[in-house]
Amino acid sequence: MSENNKKLIKSGISLSVLTFGSRIMGLIREMTKAAFLGTTMHADAFTTAFMIPNLLRRLFAENSVSVAFIPTFKKYLSDGDSAENKKATQDFLNATFTLLTFCTVIVVAIGILIAPYLSQIFCNKPGSALSAFIANLFGRAQVELSSEEFAVAMNEWTAKTNEITILTRIMWPYLCFISIAALFQGILNGCKIFAPSGFTPILLNGIIIIATYVLSPHMANPARAMSIGVIIGGFVQAAFQFPFVLKTGWKLSFTSLKKTFSNPGTKKVLALIGPTIIGMAAYQLNDVVSTAVANRLGTGVTSSLQYSLRLQELILGIFAVSIGTVILPDLSTFAQKKDWENFNQMLIQALKIITMISIPVTFYSLVTGEDLIALLYKNKNFTDESVSMTLGVFRWHIAGLLFIAMNRIIAPAFYAQQNTKLPTTAGIISFVINIIFALALSIPMKGQGIALALSAASLGNTIFLIFFMKKMESFDVKGLLKNMGIYILKIVLFSVIASAPIYFLRPVLLNAFAGHSRIISYGLPVAITAIIFGIIGVGLLILTGDKSTKTLLKKIKR
Repeated sequence: MSENNKKLIKSGISLSVLTFGSRIMGLIREMTKAAFLGTTMHADAFTTAFMIPNLLRRLFAENSVSVAFIPTFKKYLSDGDSAENKKATQDFLNATFTLLTFCTVIVVAIGILIAPYLSQIFCNKPGSALSAFIANLFGRAQVELSSEEFAVAMNEWTAKTNEITILTRIMWPYLCFISIAALFQGILNGCKIFAPSGFTPILLNGIIIIATYVLSPHMANPARAMSIGVIIGGFVQAAFQFPFVLKTGWKLSFTSLKKTFSNPGTKKVLALIGPTIIGMAAYQLNDVVSTAVANRLGTGVTSSLQYSLRLQELILGIFAVSIGTVILPDLSTFAQKKDWENFNQMLIQALKIITMISIPVTFYSLVTGEDLIALLYKNKNFTDESVSMTLGVFRWHIAGLLFIAMNRIIAPAFYAQQNTKLPTTAGIISFVINIIFALALSIPMKGQGIALALSAASLGNTIFLIFFMKKMESFDVKGLLKNMGIYILKIVLFSVIASAPIYFLRPVLLNAFAGHSRIISYGLPVAITAIIFGIIGVGLLILTGDKSTKTLLKKIKR
């Protein structure tokens, strides 16, 4: 193995470990929020307020850096170490830093000013024309409220919109800090330095957790303490990376706006960003629409969706992302060589491994979901009612785990061939499916309908990605469908067999450990059932000589 490959694998492993650590800290952050806020109005308000700057961060900052800045920066670096090129590179960095700061400061200022209007978008005002429209849209008569009920509803609406406004204004500057942090990450990654940027999300989550515990007694409510933690964490994310940027030899300073917009590098960055924003926006707007709909369904729906998604993201972070990190580089290598036979074999193998993990996890989560949620979240303000609400949502979220995981494998298979148009189109179609289903199902099913809509959209995304494969000669679609169809049925059968004893053993274990602390009452049953489920599942795979199991073990060892 070459020295470069060793360094790449070492960087990949360290980044995977840091990513996993970030997911764990993110879960602990949600556990902290659950303890302090539960599924109350303040929890809904924080979730909504944090989503707004976070959406713009994902859409513009991270998207711009990964798609536009890093390739352009690497091009400058590849042009040599001449004094002229170093000056051109430094001018490009200064222009990008100026452009990013200028744009984000303007957006933050506007966001703070229009925060009261944004908050009203996410809350359904009693008796409003929009409320009547939503009711009529599904052929339902709007509920007539008495004067007393109307007054109570208006008070609740006013309290919620006011709180969202306050929290949004507190957290808007986070967009500026995190955008600068994303630029620093782009510079470091361009110089093949990954660890500092991988560690910063752990810092962010840690600071939010500490701020919640330290500041909550001194604030009007814990949601405001968490919001201040977000601001401090965003600043620290940028500040932590800055010394590492200086060590690369590059500096950052402001330049004139004229030089900024006339710089050829920034022009190229802006040209590259445009086409990708449409596809990214379609994906990210799912959160906006889901949150807007959820806030109209009653207190706790928005926050229960967030708790459920965080648990699902943890599972994805442990399995789908980790497997993708190990396997997907091989796809790019085969695509560059146009070795389509091995490319398709590797793609099918990757999908089998994802299936081998996702389906059993789905079945286990469906059986023990209540125990998992109680173990992680049930504390102080997260009551039995909160557990029940989150469980109903989680069951529909976890039902789409296989399709979300598959999309994490199939979409990069297109990217490996430098085709971004088809997966972007599939993403837009998925967004439309999600909106239609969320609007249709939210009335009869509330939060569970929104969760089901997301899983249906993920299924739709998978179907359209496979359909678009037919447009490219490089994909062996028939072979993929034949192999995966049989394999999915096999893993479903094994999962049912492994789940049966867990289903009957679970209540016995819960009764045996009842009356103790949360860790014992729920943790031990979860641990015991997980071990038994795993032993049965792995035993069935080994007994049947499953090739994917052997491949996975080899990849992990390597």
